[in-house]
Amino acid sequence: MNIENKFARFMRNTGPARFLIPAGLILIIFGLILIGFKTDNYAETVGKVTAVQQYIDNTGEDRQTVFDVSFDYTVDGKQYSGSFNGIGTSYNVGDEIKVFYDPENPDKTTNSKGAGTVGAIAIGLGALAAVGGVLSAVKAFRKSKELDEQIVAAGGSLTIDPIPKSQLTEYYVSYDGQMMKPGYIVEDGARNVVYEGKMEKNALVGARHFVFTDHRKGTTEEHEVGHTISQSFNDEFFSTKSSFKFDGENIWDVLHGRGIRIQTDMTGKFPNMVYTIGRNGQFVATVETSGKYVHEEDAAEHRLNIPVGRYYYRVWTSETDLSDLFLTVFAISETEQTAVE
Repeated sequence: MNIENKFARFMRNTGPARFLIPAGLILIIFGLILIGFKTDNYAETVGKVTAVQQYIDNTGEDRQTVFDVSFDYTVDGKQYSGSFNGIGTSYNVGDEIKVFYDPENPDKTTNSKGAGTVGAIAIGLGALAAVGGVLSAVKAFRKSKELDEQIVAAGGSLTIDPIPKSQLTEYYVSYDGQMMKPGYIVEDGARNVVYEGKMEKNALVGARHFVFTDHRKGTTEEHEVGHTISQSFNDEFFSTKSSFKFDGENIWDVLHGRGIRIQTDMTGKFPNMVYTIGRNGQFVATVETSGKYVHEEDAAEHRLNIPVGRYYYRVWTSETDLSDLFLTVFAISETEQTAVE
């Protein structure tokens, strides 16, 4: 199964718009309906409660006790009967209750004259939500177009064609096993750790301190990594948008700035997630989610290699500098979205 990146990107980046625009329209319609109940000219009188029925309202998230109140009231010497249903105030038989009635049709009553005001507020909020949704959609389309133009300007292709794995070097990226300060390591086929991102300082709030080390080059880099933030609209499969700060900048902005783009596929019966990574439209690596035992030749019972989704990956690449590749896998593992940027 191929997860089309443009579709996933559209669903994720337009999530706010697809929530705000319908919500705005609903609020506007609701406001217009309320304004249709013109109560500004209603007169006020006092009724006498004749019956009270108490019950539990289960329609909302919270169970609430509400009341149906029946009452009699008099207008121009003529007695009328009315009722307010589902109100939150308790009355006893014989109590007085405030009643607003239509002078032209005294049978029409309400317990509040605020419908017009509430309607106007609802229309205003609805208009703000709809405009915000439109602006969000425009921003999403503009960003998508800019990312595509960046690849084209670099002479690359918007579709990344993978190189056969047999022509590439295989690596294994996995969680380093540390509980309090979890990081990641990259091993070659001989189990040598060639690259790692080690957490030196954890933090419940604020950035965590990591040291990225390229053991083959003998170089280290220190980075501040924030905690993962995820947003989801309507719980849609493709709408989850997840990121963290990397040296104070959104991780996907960092990778996009380096020309990194990712195509996401799903394969196998378990299934595996497969990420084809490119830089400026040129193939960089194929990354697959893996099981805990990423060295499948270790033992026969591990060859089934059921993927666990995060923390364990097999990587095929011809890259000798693993910095961009490691950061990309790090971002995929630390975030919580099915199809990444």
